[in-house]
Amino acid sequence: MELYEKIEATVLSTAIHRGAEKSTCPSEIARMLFPDDWRKHMKDVLKVAIDLHNKGSIVITQKGMPVDVKNIKGPVRIKIT
Repeated sequence: MELYEKIEATVLSTAIHRGAEKSTCPSEIARMLFPDDWRKHMKDVLKVAIDLHNKGSIVITQKGMPVDVKNIKGPVRIKIT
């Protein structure tokens, strides 16, 4: 659970810092937290982001539009709501 909370806090703080007009890539979050093996943690970051999206804390987008998180294909971005 500690890993989940660390990812959650980083996703939220990064999204808040960027503001509603800008977004961040999940890989950026993974690189911040796990610089040596960030690719291994991409699924963890995306899972936490999806949970936050479902709670209404953030929005996951593709090409600037909210995406159906049950059918994500391709790169996504994270924005604060």
